[in-house]
Amino acid sequence: MKKLLLSLATLLVASVTLSVAHAQEVKGDGLAGQKKIAMCIGCHGIVGFHASFPEVYKVPKISGQSAKYITSALAAYKRGERKHPTMRGITDALTDQDMADLAAYFSTNGVNFNQVAPGKAPTGSAKAMELVAKGACVSCHGDSFSKPIDPSYPKIAGQYPDYLYAALKAYKTTDKEMIGRGNAIMAGVAKQFSNDELKELANYVGSLPGELKTVPESWIR
Repeated sequence: MKKLLLSLATLLVASVTLSVAHAQEVKGDGLAGQKKIAMCIGCHGIVGFHASFPEVYKVPKISGQSAKYITSALAAYKRGERKHPTMRGITDALTDQDMADLAAYFSTNGVNFNQVAPGKAPTGSAKAMELVAKGACVSCHGDSFSKPIDPSYPKIAGQYPDYLYAALKAYKTTDKEMIGRGNAIMAGVAKQFSNDELKELANYVGSLPGELKTVPESWIR
């Protein structure tokens, strides 16, 4: 299974690179992105803010996430590969330049460049570690879960557990209009697990030290 997942991961890196190649050709400008964040900070600029539709969970921390991943995620919403209705509505209005600028901004927003990157993730419960091994999670996300093998993959250490759980479930969902994510690798991984097991994974990864954060704007602090 691990060999299969590693082979699929290699293919996914290539396919993601190709599918967002045009967007990645656009050089992001963080200063320009700062002027475009009004549609983002109402959710991502409030610590612990909960989405309420179509599911309830904390919106993800995106400051400190890699620019390449943010760009690819926004492009996936715009293409309809990710079905969240609010994000799809927002990305419909974004150009490739807008997405690159927003990604450049959030990838550096609040980042302490002198901070030492997290090392190998601490061991969790026996069950959590069994699930991590079964899913071969470190083969893509790195043994710290903060340094993926390719920046088009997300950093996930320290992300909100309820968001991670919702995201993992979404990869298993194919029959709903407003919930679901199209990604062959993650669908294959997530479908191995029950929802209880996905929650166990999400709780473990969310408990780890990481680089992600929510940075409130000064006027909403």
